[in-house]
Amino acid sequence: MGNGQRKRLLPGKLAPAMSFVNPVNKSFCLEQICESNYHKLLKLIPDLLTFEDKAVGLAPNNTTLHITVIESTPYTMTVELSHCFIRNLDESIEPAVKIRIYLDAQLAEVLSDHVRASVARVFKNQSLSREIMNYKWRLNYFLQKWLDHCLKKDYHFSRTADYAELT
Repeated sequence: MGNGQRKRLLPGKLAPAMSFVNPVNKSFCLEQICESNYHKLLKLIPDLLTFEDKAVGLAPNNTTLHITVIESTPYTMTVELSHCFIRNLDESIEPAVKIRIYLDAQLAEVLSDHVRASVARVFKNQSLSREIMNYKWRLNYFLQKWLDHCLKKDYHFSRTADYAELT
């Protein structure tokens, strides 16, 4: 390894390069991330599959997490997960990630977030498979990192009715 290569591998130089992971076999990796996100989501919110409406997650010295059940069928569940930041008496709900949970396959796939619209709205031409895969990858990779962050904060969830009684 020459000096030019060694300089690029120094720890201080690695961080910017690692901020965007781009796997070669994105389809396989996307499936793995969706499976991982499913398990992380259930670890973060153990009673998620029993919720019918909304729940609030609390962690010491952290913003609240809110989950809303948008749709529930025998094989899927669609939820929105977001942080609630309070600024100047206004609430800011971000990142408002809409997630489809496939119960039988044990997968959780991001449909959209507060910045990015759903794949169907962004890509009218379904033949753009590479671009669609890249878009889905970014959405789901973000969820994976966010769930890791939330798990480290030790959030505990309760239905909003229970939460209202605590406050």
